[in-house]
Amino acid sequence: MNDSWSAPAVFAELDHDRGARRGYPEAIFCPGKTLEQLAVIAADVRTREGVTLFTRVEPEQVEAIRRMLPEARHDPVARILAWPPEPPAPSGGRVVVLTAGTTDLPVAQEAWLTATYLGRDCELVVDVGVAGLHRVLARLDLLRSARVVVVAAGMDGALPSVVAGLISAPVVAVPTSVGYGAAFGGLAPLLAMLNSCAPGVSVVNIDNGYGAGHLAAQIAAPCP
Repeated sequence: MNDSWSAPAVFAELDHDRGARRGYPEAIFCPGKTLEQLAVIAADVRTREGVTLFTRVEPEQVEAIRRMLPEARHDPVARILAWPPEPPAPSGGRVVVLTAGTTDLPVAQEAWLTATYLGRDCELVVDVGVAGLHRVLARLDLLRSARVVVVAAGMDGALPSVVAGLISAPVVAVPTSVGYGAAFGGLAPLLAMLNSCAPGVSVVNIDNGYGAGHLAAQIAAPCP
């Protein structure tokens, strides 16, 4: 009996047809992938056209990917590496991304960069939480110019409801794992957002900036 074991020769099958099939390319989720696996994936990406985002990428993974894609853009706050480095020319409606606090920035910046690289005109506004309502009220003209607004908030998760009560565009709410003990790692803002009394609020999973940015890009897509 042979007790030896080896890893399968094929560990990934990239969905290169996704852009043609769904209008948006596949992203590479980096946690759990080895440096060798990411290097092989990056080499495959290099042979293809279109945008590829490597998400939740760690510093050592960046170096492995950049061996194959040396010009790829790395944003350490959003933990995104983008290929090609320049986003496409924007089309469709405007996406505005808000954070309730500075500590929500990594998630919000992931959403902002995702929507940007999916071809939307995006603007990021930081630290306009409900503890100082004058800050979000001062941005009303910008918010009302948006086709969709993404709001990243932890703590009590109240900002998406406030924004949705002020504008006509849909709001994509992103609960973040920011807050004291009773925030339960983002569960409290998640439940608050799901229970919003303001209509037009859609909620993605905790810390899912990529999912929020992708949904916003779809909502703001050019009309066919």
